[in-house]
Amino acid sequence: MKELFEEVAGHSPLDPQEASRKSSRTPLRKRFYEKAAVSETPDGFAVTLDGKPVRTPGRNLLAAPVRAIADTIAAEWNAQGEQIDPMSMPMTRLANSTVDGVSGNTGAVADDIAKYFGSDLLFYRASFPEGLIARQAEHWDPVLRWAADDLGAHFILGEGVMHVAQPDPAIAAARAALPDDAWRLAAMHVITSLTGSALLALALKHGARSHDQVWAAGHVDEDWNSQQWGEDEEVAQRRASRRRDFEAAAQVLKALG
Repeated sequence: MKELFEEVAGHSPLDPQEASRKSSRTPLRKRFYEKAAVSETPDGFAVTLDGKPVRTPGRNLLAAPVRAIADTIAAEWNAQGEQIDPMSMPMTRLANSTVDGVSGNTGAVADDIAKYFGSDLLFYRASFPEGLIARQAEHWDPVLRWAADDLGAHFILGEGVMHVAQPDPAIAAARAALPDDAWRLAAMHVITSLTGSALLALALKHGARSHDQVWAAGHVDEDWNSQQWGEDEEVAQRRASRRRDFEAAAQVLKALG
């Protein structure tokens, strides 16, 4: 049973794109349970399969701090057909990452997110065409203004891909705004990885931008290129998979407030 859970729900690194690559090489397993449910325990809201508690690949209890998250995990298990597809279970994978990988390592995860404050997507602007320049400004400038006004984090912008050294006080101010609990950090790490911007993840967590605004801001260049040249079907499929992981992470932040 342990090996089965590792194959079904163990693809849970904080990098969701790596999870996708690994899962695509793993044969799907048959569904082995009738019903998933949620049970309140001293450790939180635990997910059960046919009344038995689910364990993570690290053999920890799969439990969420609020019922809304646990209900979503249970719904993912209930939605499986004859075979279990882990890539259709983004909240389960995020929960495994949180319980096994982030709890007890919150400082290291926060530091990993904070690395983006030195080279965030929002700092590097196109020099042409004018339409792309305007679109980047439309989606990115409000986040930078919020960081400056609310966090006291004043960052420097540049053009192209040449590295721009950011002021230490700005990085420190943004780092101080990160949460210190495992679930919020795990969700923010996923959003940062998917968008290339820790500032976007921070803005979502603090309610400065909606999840739709953050997703759009993280894909300005991709959307621009798609509109100019069309979208490849394989690219669209990968984007849909990333969007599912993003939505799960955004839901965690919303559920925890």
